[in-house]
Amino acid sequence: MSLEKQLKVLKQNAISVVSEEELLERLKEGKPLRVKLGVDPSRPDLHLGHAVVLRKLRQFQDFGHQVILIIGDFTARIGDPSGRSKTRPMLSSEEARANAITYSEQAFKVLDREKTEIRFNSEWLDKLSFEDVIRLAAKYTVARMLERNDFEKRYKNNEPISIAEFLYPLAQAYDSVMVEADIEIGGDDQFFNFIVARKIQEEYGMRPQIILTMPLIEGTDGNLKMSKSYDNYVAFEDTPNDMYGKLMSIPDKLIIKYMRLLTNIPEKEIETYEKQIKERSVNPRDIKMKLAYDITCQFHGREKAEEAQAYFIRVFREKSLPKEMPEIKLNHEEISVVELLTDFAGIPSRSEARRLIQQGGVKLNGVVITDIHAKLRLSDGDILRIGKRRFFKVKNKSQS
Repeated sequence: MSLEKQLKVLKQNAISVVSEEELLERLKEGKPLRVKLGVDPSRPDLHLGHAVVLRKLRQFQDFGHQVILIIGDFTARIGDPSGRSKTRPMLSSEEARANAITYSEQAFKVLDREKTEIRFNSEWLDKLSFEDVIRLAAKYTVARMLERNDFEKRYKNNEPISIAEFLYPLAQAYDSVMVEADIEIGGDDQFFNFIVARKIQEEYGMRPQIILTMPLIEGTDGNLKMSKSYDNYVAFEDTPNDMYGKLMSIPDKLIIKYMRLLTNIPEKEIETYEKQIKERSVNPRDIKMKLAYDITCQFHGREKAEEAQAYFIRVFREKSLPKEMPEIKLNHEEISVVELLTDFAGIPSRSEARRLIQQGGVKLNGVVITDIHAKLRLSDGDILRIGKRRFFKVKNKSQS
């Protein structure tokens, strides 16, 4: 593929590239570029929001470049304020390391392991003396730091900003210096941090890294960005049935965006689907099924994706029950619905159980339970359904 065509592929779907001219110039040098992604392991599991950036990194790898995956076990202990009105909670070293192990292994579901270098930024940041930190901080001004949107808003609203938060983008920039990054990739909420890194690299006598940012995707609710905090995520580690089912639950307005950012479906084919949805010439559900199958196939393989699709059709389109369901084994003549959910159906808390009931997410034999104080008399063979995808069959010893 010509360099111009490579450039077209690499910048496809990107929000910003700083700059295309610099990227093409470095591609012309004909040597593998060092492409950096920095991640703070604030949570152990990856979801499809992370896949958007990981897939772009994989494109660089397919063109022969080296990915540097920096696990921010040091910076996770500071907390990244990017795009937030307050910082993320600081993690202990042990929490950060444990999350990092899970994170890096899951990343290889998308990345080429042979072309990925994993580094922990505690390797160099732990070694900095207080004098080193002051010298680093002297290379950037408070005025420039306050140009960042979230800092600017908080400053105008007289909301506190700690000095530690100013140090976060500097620490991230220092990562780029230490790994000699040619390019840094991330979500568009990281754009300011990447700009800081360009300046800091220049201060250390290096060529400034090229910036490439990708869109953030909304979660299954269709409004908030995908996040475990918002419970609107599709995780890499979801079972095939759950992954397929969650993707079928996204609003129709997200189908095309997900296709462009999370699949290799050709653009011309996507444009056809986009036109069909707009003209209402097909049922959007049928296009969504292609999307759900494609993504499930990426993470679980063709056979599991086909099984998940068949399961979805059987259970949700044909309204039949799954062939196999976990059993709830009881020895109660009567049990409260909240106790049933928390003690026997895996719901983690009583508040979560009450929320599910109040939202109409709990059914017994197809009938919605709406009373959070309800007492149930359950018989062998009764079917409990939680949400759209979880079914249980009751086995009650008290009736034996």
